[in-house]
Order: sequence, then structure tokens, then C-alpha cells
Amino acid sequence: MSDSILIVIPTLNESKHIVSVLDSISARLPANTTIVVADGGSSDDTAQKVQNYAREHTFVKLLHNPQKIQSAAVNLAVEKFGHGTEYVIRCDAHAIYPPNFISALLDAIKQHDADSVVVPMDSRGESCFQNAVAWVSDSLIGSGGSAHRGGNFSGYVDHGHHAIFKTASFIRNKGYDATFTHNEDAEFDCRLRARGMKIYLDGKIRLIYHPRANFKSLFKQYFNYGKGRSRTVRKHPTSLRLRQFAVPACIGSSLLALPLALVTPYSLIIPAGYLGLLLAGTASVVAKHKKPCALLAGVAAFAMHSGWALGFAYGMVRLREQKWQPEA
Repeated sequence: MSDSILIVIPTLNESKHIVSVLDSISARLPANTTIVVADGGSSDDTAQKVQNYAREHTFVKLLHNPQKIQSAAVNLAVEKFGHGTEYVIRCDAHAIYPPNFISALLDAIKQHDADSVVVPMDSRGESCFQNAVAWVSDSLIGSGGSAHRGGNFSGYVDHGHHAIFKTASFIRNKGYDATFTHNEDAEFDCRLRARGMKIYLDGKIRLIYHPRANFKSLFKQYFNYGKGRSRTVRKHPTSLRLRQFAVPACIGSSLLALPLALVTPYSLIIPAGYLGLLLAGTASVVAKHKKPCALLAGVAAFAMHSGWALGFAYGMVRLREQKWQPEA
């Protein structure tokens, strides 16, 4: 008997991508699999396209997600369709999946006896700015050495891009915190590890992600990431990594140094050092990719750094979160 699998795709206004994502996931789908598109009330024709697709593919279901956000979408899909399944797979409408993605995940979670298998993301752009974002995201200056951003490492980790869970483990961990609009995956992983469960990063199973197309949308994305991370830190104080602390520390000290320059010009050493870091990072990306678009790597990195740092600072000042306590 084949494994019983639930695949969840949260959507909100994904008309441009949803059919191609469904096609790619359905290409080599194991038997006894249900795909649930949990739509958060799209104002475009996403829901209509899913309904049309479901008429020809009975394993596809459309589920209305009244809370709109992705964390709530996955929880709701598991609540409605997950009981009796062995595995839950989370997919994103903005990603490109290889033909063997589902089968490779199943092999990995069985082979490594993990409760969750996470995967690396390889960023790929279409415009010049997107290419710069993609290249810097997979570099040290962009990801800070995060194992699930462009690397080839495989092994047990604290966190990664969510792909597959044992359904029983997802339910035991009480799902995502559905009040989180961003960083719900990292917060989930903090609880998963605290409950003694294991996360395995498989560097051979990869997906392609399309980054934001302009400075404003990239800044906003990382502002939300930073704000979400601040909530995770409030809830799990030991979860902040040095590479994450370095971003707000660097941006914050650079901003403070500017008015201090009126008193002592030596304070400008701090922002000058950060500028040098951006220039060095840009030079590294240019040397690696040898494309004119790589010259925008520093601009993309600044959008990511400043957005994340300001979002994190905003969250730490304005948001309150009760510290999570494991069950006795």
C-alpha cells in the first residue's frame, strides 16, 4: 500500500503561477495523494483556475482560508484533510519544483528517520535586479552562511525551508502559530526541537525560488522577515543566531554613527566599514558571475539588511510575545 500524502499550497492572488505549480507537482504524483490549495480570498482568478483544474484532477481540492496567511492555511488543510495521512508536504506557489521532488522527499524522511525534512532554495531571477538579488542571496553577504540558502550541506539542522513533515509530528507540535504572518517556520522549528524531534536538511533536493523584482518590494519582504523574527526571539529567546544579530547591530550602529560624526568624525568608521563590506560583497558576486547585473548586488544586500534590521527593531519595540513554555 502506498503512502498517504497531503500536499498543501497556500495561495493569495497567484493566478500567474498556480497552474504551472500544480502541473509540476502533479507530474509524478504518488497514488493516494491529495493536493489542497488553501486560498486566502484571492481577488484575481486563482480560485477559479484551481476549480477548473480540480474538475480534471480529482485529487486537487480548493479550500478557503479565511485568515489569509500561510501559517493558517497549512494548519487548516491539515485539520480538514490531514487525519489518516502519513506525511504533509508544504509547497509554495512562487517556487519551481523538479519532477522527482515529492518522491525524493519521501525517500529522505524515511531514510533519515526525521520528523521534518527541509531543503535548500536556489534563487533565480528574470530581470537584472532579480538576478542581483538571487546571486547575493546565495552569497555570504546575503545569507550569512545559512545552510539552506544555496549550499550543498546535508545533515541534521535547527531550521531550513520547510518541505515535508510526518503528519503525526506536525500535529504533535500543534502546527504553526497561526498568528505569525512571517517566520512561522522558524518558530515552528524551535518548538519541534524542544519536543525532541529531528529536522534533516537534504542538500540534494532543491527548489528554485523567484526573488522580489525591485528595491521596495525586497525591502518590505525583509522588513516583514525581521519583524517576524523578533516575535520568534520573544517567544524563544535562545533562537537568535550570531549572523542574524549582526545585521541589526551593523545597521543600527551605522545609523547612530551618522549624527555622532558632528561630535567626532571617527564615528564614520562604522558606516564606512559597512559600506566597505557591501563593496567587497559586490566585488565577490561580480567576480563569480561576471555579469553587469552583479553590480547591483550591494544595493540588493542593503535592501535586505536594512529591511530586516528595521523590521526586527520595530518588532522588538512594538510587539509583545509571551515566552513559550514546553509541556511539563
